Amino acid sequence: MSYVATHTGRCLCGAVTYSYDPPVKWMAHCHCESCRRATSSAFTSYFCVRDGQWQWTGAAPQTYESSPDVWRDFCPTCGSPMAYRAKRYPGEIHFHAATLTADTHFIPTIHVHADEAVGWVQLGDNLRRK
Repeated sequence: MSYVATHTGRCLCGAVTYSYDPPVKWMAHCHCESCRRATSSAFTSYFCVRDGQWQWTGAAPQTYESSPDVWRDFCPTCGSPMAYRAKRYPGEIHFHAATLTADTHFIPTIHVHADEAVGWVQLGDNLRRK
């Protein structure tokens, strides 16, 4: 049996950290207005990990309920967005890809909520838009 290394991520200041074991469920870029406003960016990149495959390994994040049954985890010290959770996605967490320690572990396959994308960013990839 081969060993699969645990992957890690952290916030800007390094206080909030996590680890997870592959495989991930999906990797995507989200263009919805809610995610854009929560991160002050044109779009947000996430990857999904099932519960039981991940853990917080440093300080616990703060949580903000951004809408009913939707929670956004962030570092209470530096403010870095860390993860997204929602009642409609039970048993999983969506980590922000930019928090990964090694960016080679993120290979997105789709743009979601592409109909809400800002007009001032033109992406040249050939990923599917949904």
